[in-house]
Amino acid sequence: MINEWRGGNKFLLLENGEEYFPRVLQAIKEAKSEVLLETFILFDDKVGRALRSALIDARSRGVEIDMTVDGYGSDELSQEFIAGLTDSGVRFHIFDPRPRLLGIRTNLFRRMHRKIVAVDGARAFIGGINFSADHLPDFGPEAKQDYSVEIEGPLAEDIMEFTREALAEPNAATGRRKRLKPRKQATPVGDGYARLVIRDNAKHRDDIEHSYRASIRLAQSDIIIANAYFFPGYRLLRDLAGAARRGVRVRLILQGQPDMLIARYAASMLYQYLVDAGVCVYEYCERPLHGKVACIDGAWSTIGSSNLDPLSLALNLEANVFIQDSKFTAALHRTLEDLLSKYCRAVPVTAHAGGGLRRLWVGVVVFHFLRRFPVWAGSLPAHKPQLQSIVAPEPESHACPDQRNFP
Repeated sequence: MINEWRGGNKFLLLENGEEYFPRVLQAIKEAKSEVLLETFILFDDKVGRALRSALIDARSRGVEIDMTVDGYGSDELSQEFIAGLTDSGVRFHIFDPRPRLLGIRTNLFRRMHRKIVAVDGARAFIGGINFSADHLPDFGPEAKQDYSVEIEGPLAEDIMEFTREALAEPNAATGRRKRLKPRKQATPVGDGYARLVIRDNAKHRDDIEHSYRASIRLAQSDIIIANAYFFPGYRLLRDLAGAARRGVRVRLILQGQPDMLIARYAASMLYQYLVDAGVCVYEYCERPLHGKVACIDGAWSTIGSSNLDPLSLALNLEANVFIQDSKFTAALHRTLEDLLSKYCRAVPVTAHAGGGLRRLWVGVVVFHFLRRFPVWAGSLPAHKPQLQSIVAPEPESHACPDQRNFP
């Protein structure tokens, strides 16, 4: 299932919330048996309320529903908002809920950063878009630029099975998660190949990074990557530089209007090295870039939740799909080319006349600190992240949330 190539799929690129949210709500409206949903952020705004209403309606038709949110990204949800879901029978789960300390969130690392919607094992959505109004254009200049993909076919069943098993307790004897329902034989609906690749803190720590690096090393003519938070490790940087030096056209689209200034500063430390190797680095300046996508050679693409930074590559729970489908890749490539031509600028990298040695050593120290700090900090907590499951109480009873270790 994980990392297995599956054929017979059909893909639809969805750009920003105005394309993504209506397709998700329609899929939930048409659900017949089961909806599984994971999101880093769920806000009590017009987007979150529309999603809640759709889930409650589906539950009233007898559809089984599990929703998981991250305890850091969605910690401001009210009890009233959650109760509206659980009272209807939706099973609501919070990944690693922890109280604030002096108003500061303490669950900073090992976040559940995936964005997945799986419906009936026949349709799935995966990408970088959260359920919040800041993914819509009427949010204003701070509205995010982002992408998701709608999947039909056998891979949609793989994604549903993975999401379902993420809710199951480990089997005590084998350590493996128990399958809740028998796997169906999915019907092919197209001719696209794809695989689900995840990052966790157990057996799949480096899978997404390895998949990126393997594809970059095999590239023959063209690489274009758009990534919101770009601060990868040395090996991925070396692979990008190596591809450019052997004649591959390598283009990076990074944040020019970042929602966090530290993200832009960290990425800018890498510009000179990349440009010297022949990589073309651009900053997207229209609004905050939140996408995590790439295209290689017009035949391969990826889309998902994983940034190319220490949090995503070393700590967070992430999920990407890697796709071999020329039609989908062409659609994504056209979108990124349009972004480049209309809204991006080449980074102004220049040689510095003085203080070169000092600047070099400062850069080395800062680079190592930023690259390694999340890993160091993430090793400090003694607890394992937990999954808190909230269900409606039985009549005349006082049920407590179920605390379970989340592998």
